[in-house]
Amino acid sequence: MILSELENTHSAERIAQSIIDKLTAPFTLGHDVAYVSASIGIALYPGDAADIDSLLKHADQAMYLSKDQGRNRYSYFTPALQQNALKRLHLTNDLRNALVGDQLIVHYQPIVELATGNIHKAEALVRWQHPTLGLIGPSDFIPLAEESGLIIEIGDWVFHQAAHQSKRWQLSHNAAFQISVNKSPVQFRSNNFASNKWLPLLQELGLGGRGISIEITEGLLLNAEGNTKDKLSAYRDAGVQIAIDDFGTGYSSLAYLREFDIDHLKIDQSFVRNMETDPDSLALCEAIIVMAHKLGLKVIAEGVETEAQRDLLKLAGCDYGQGYLFSRPVPAEELEVLLVRGNTIDGIV
Repeated sequence: MILSELENTHSAERIAQSIIDKLTAPFTLGHDVAYVSASIGIALYPGDAADIDSLLKHADQAMYLSKDQGRNRYSYFTPALQQNALKRLHLTNDLRNALVGDQLIVHYQPIVELATGNIHKAEALVRWQHPTLGLIGPSDFIPLAEESGLIIEIGDWVFHQAAHQSKRWQLSHNAAFQISVNKSPVQFRSNNFASNKWLPLLQELGLGGRGISIEITEGLLLNAEGNTKDKLSAYRDAGVQIAIDDFGTGYSSLAYLREFDIDHLKIDQSFVRNMETDPDSLALCEAIIVMAHKLGLKVIAEGVETEAQRDLLKLAGCDYGQGYLFSRPVPAEELEVLLVRGNTIDGIV
């Protein structure tokens, strides 16, 4: 949008805020209440750039800042943003090299059965061992991977590693051991699903579908198109289990729990974190557990960090816990130690 003849910069702010207010108002979609977010970037002529192409580029950089800061806001372009954009470009190029340079590694965080302390599951979490920046967590490079399309190749690589590891642990420790792998909406909506190697790999390894669980978001199901539904059905037909990650933070409708064949709900860590001191968070956790069990679903609580949280979850009937109370995400060989010592874990590792 080009605004000419503005009296001052405050005029741009008023217009931007008005647009955000209009776009973020709730609206009815079928029988549900839906929301959209809006992020706006502002670049000013001639201070920020003297030509239209540069102005558009700078406004785009400012828009991404608004997204990174939580959306539903506007941001101005600054020279620092341009420097950050260059860093992102360099990091994206480095990420392309990481795929072929053996710089990606997978860590595993155990998922513990709360009633017994046994480790029956683990979540596969990718890390990037950058040659100069050191170990980089997923929050710092997965958004870049999604923007650049590299998430498809990275996701395939992580799944390959997790499937082979799941098979090894099934043979050596527990025939029912399961590893969960995150699959982002970008991956699900990719058009190259026909060449997807995930299901053929499971067949090649002789790995039953229950050896792998796929974690997806609430948003993917609420906005699921026919193509997405077909892909989910393909996984379910192969016996692969489906978990809803960060449950409770997304949308007002729970109708998708009836429509889709879901196996696990993962309670978002924001509810678990506050359940000791906030009665509402505790009540929400208890309600999610009761609802899930009535629907035949198992519940995993994320972000369990204290014994008090664990005990409250056990009392509420939660099936599994995951968090730093039990273990941080660790390399496969470190989780192997936990499995060898008895497959039981009660405290901090």
